[in-house]
Amino acid sequence: MKPGAAEIHNFLETIIILTCLCGIGLAELSGSNLKSYQTEETSGRVKRSWVWNQFFVLEEYTGDDPLYVGKLHSDVDKGGGNIKYVLSGEGATSIFIIDENTGDIHATKRLDREEQAYYTLRAQAVDRLTNRPVEPESEFVVKIQDINDNEPTFLDGPYTAGVPEMSPVGTSVVQVTATDADDPTYGNSARVVYSILQGQPYFSVEPKTGIIRTALPSMDREAKDQYLLVIQAKDMVGQMGGLSGTTSVTVTLTDVNDNPPRFARKSYQYNVPESLPVVSVVAKIKAADADVGPNAEMEYRIIDGDGFGMFRVSTDKETQEGVITLQKELDFETKASYTLRIEATNKNIDPQFLSLGPFSDTTNVKIIVEDVDEPPIFTSPVNRMVVSEAAKVGTIIGTVAAHDPDASNSLIRYSIDRNTDLERFFNIDATTGVISTAKQLDREMNAVHNITLLAMESQDPTQVGRGIAVISVLDINDNAPMFAIEYETFLCESADPGQVIQTISAVDKDEPPNGHRFYFALTPEAASNLNFTLRDNKDNTASILTKRNGFRRQDQSIYKLPIFIMDSGSPSLSSTNTLTIRVCDCDPDGTAQSCNAEAYVLPAGLSTGALIAILACVLTLLVLVLLIVTMKRRKKEPLIFDEERDIRENIVRYDDEGGGEEDTEAFDMAALRNLNIIRDTKTRRDVTPEIQFFSRPSYKSIPDNVIFREFIWDRLKEADIDPSAPPYDSLQTYAFEGSGSVAESLSSLESLSTDSDQNYDYLSDWGPRFKKLADMYGNSEDSVFS
Repeated sequence: MKPGAAEIHNFLETIIILTCLCGIGLAELSGSNLKSYQTEETSGRVKRSWVWNQFFVLEEYTGDDPLYVGKLHSDVDKGGGNIKYVLSGEGATSIFIIDENTGDIHATKRLDREEQAYYTLRAQAVDRLTNRPVEPESEFVVKIQDINDNEPTFLDGPYTAGVPEMSPVGTSVVQVTATDADDPTYGNSARVVYSILQGQPYFSVEPKTGIIRTALPSMDREAKDQYLLVIQAKDMVGQMGGLSGTTSVTVTLTDVNDNPPRFARKSYQYNVPESLPVVSVVAKIKAADADVGPNAEMEYRIIDGDGFGMFRVSTDKETQEGVITLQKELDFETKASYTLRIEATNKNIDPQFLSLGPFSDTTNVKIIVEDVDEPPIFTSPVNRMVVSEAAKVGTIIGTVAAHDPDASNSLIRYSIDRNTDLERFFNIDATTGVISTAKQLDREMNAVHNITLLAMESQDPTQVGRGIAVISVLDINDNAPMFAIEYETFLCESADPGQVIQTISAVDKDEPPNGHRFYFALTPEAASNLNFTLRDNKDNTASILTKRNGFRRQDQSIYKLPIFIMDSGSPSLSSTNTLTIRVCDCDPDGTAQSCNAEAYVLPAGLSTGALIAILACVLTLLVLVLLIVTMKRRKKEPLIFDEERDIRENIVRYDDEGGGEEDTEAFDMAALRNLNIIRDTKTRRDVTPEIQFFSRPSYKSIPDNVIFREFIWDRLKEADIDPSAPPYDSLQTYAFEGSGSVAESLSSLESLSTDSDQNYDYLSDWGPRFKKLADMYGNSEDSVFS
């Protein structure tokens, strides 16, 4: 696309201006330095011989040769080569160099005005031979001339903004700002204009300010809620050759309440069982609203129908649904369906959008009640009855009734939940529901019986209804009065006649309607006693008074006073209670000190309590001594009492070879030979024998072998008939390994019949002690089979 005539003209004009500026700077430098450096003594001051102007150089020079900046020349320099030019200051020798002979200054590097806009340098002309300045040092400035080499940039981009939907045209959305690093004071390099590249026709941007505004009316969030805009900023006032930069702006339409709620259907129908518990959710309905947040909040209410009081509708804050809940119990037999008219309304209505309304909607909800098999229902959930505690067993107390609420109207059978009548005080007729007593009642034990009644369908026993019977037991006067507490009465020996020693009162388990009234008196046999009298105080209390003085403990320490108490019931009941009066030694204040007659014979200086304590300590020590002695005797005495130690208790060592038949030291043979001594029956201390042993017979002088046999036989009989004797005698047989054993018999007694090839002739060499074994197992046929 070729540029227009106006753009070409502006571009050429800019180049001409730059060229003229550079030429002017060079001409000024060469002309101003032609002046001579002179000093007039007559004037009294030094006159500078050169005048400095600013140097200008273009930034971003891309040529191969150093860029010519300007020329320095002193009037002292006559061209003979005796003057040398020296350059110092910012960038000297690194950026700027000077020809010391001609004074020409060049830039050796590419300059950027945005990095540094100017450099301050110092120039001096010195004598080449003496190196002394021929003129004072002077300062000059090299300014970097700006060119349009920086595009505009959006430092805060990308942008996000929001604007309400349905906003009028021209509503401000957001302002964008671009900056240009070029020199704003020179040319149009930093003059920026804005334009919109993407987002039309919905939005526009002001060229100079960068303010984005809505360009279309009635933009609907529900149709499109977000837009992406691309904004361009271009320098050079937007002319050809200008540089540009872009940024994105995301514009979100915020919601307003411009959509009314609407039900999807004009009527709804729900089925619920009649057994649904109260406060349960019946159904949920919702009116659709395209808005969001607070603009979509709803309020539901019942405005018409026959379900007022039965149902309630509320709003679920999270889902904005209308929740219909049950307020009363349903009964299919009473009413099988309900109709509700429900209205949904926006909570937050914006007046400027009322023309889009109305912001509410209605629908019809029909609720159909389904029949279910219900348990029987008692006519009265709580039945209150009364019965006298004097009622005989089988007395009818009352009648309860229940019915089947279903259309089938099944027969009802009644029973009592025995968990509420554990002692089975009552019965109920299964058919009629008549409640009667099954045991004698006692109001004082239980004044109110709270029992649960069960009613079940005859056709379906699983359908059980429950009711409550509260049976109050009426009181009769069946308990006689008695002392309120166990009185402990003390009488001082110094008591005067007519002195009150005790005030008594009575209690009665019965509860007469008008309260208790008790009458007190001494029994007839005690009325004529000479010691005490009774005064009825007419307030359910009585006072016990003395008739005389001179009571002495050593004469009589305890008095028993029978008191007659009668109540005011019909018929009245009475009882005789005995009051125990102890005669005591009292201090001057009347406080009992000692009430035992033995107190007079006690030694002076020790009180009764001290003597009792001493006696208790002595008894404790005696018990401890007896226990210690008993334990020691138990340790010393054997389990079985015997003057001699039993041969079973001998310890036989088996770690040496025995002496054969000649060795008889291991057994006490005297115990077997001493048969004339009849030993006492052995008793065990840990077992009490139940059978008395027979005394052992005395043995006559008979041959030893017979005596031993009879003795051992008698001992065996005694052990057999003694149930308390432990089984000391036992027979352990090891001669037989068992049938089928690979080892067969282990007994050495049968070795004679075995086919063993072992030679036992060496036993004959062991001496006389092994002679018998050598004869049994040796190979000598003469000795074995003789």
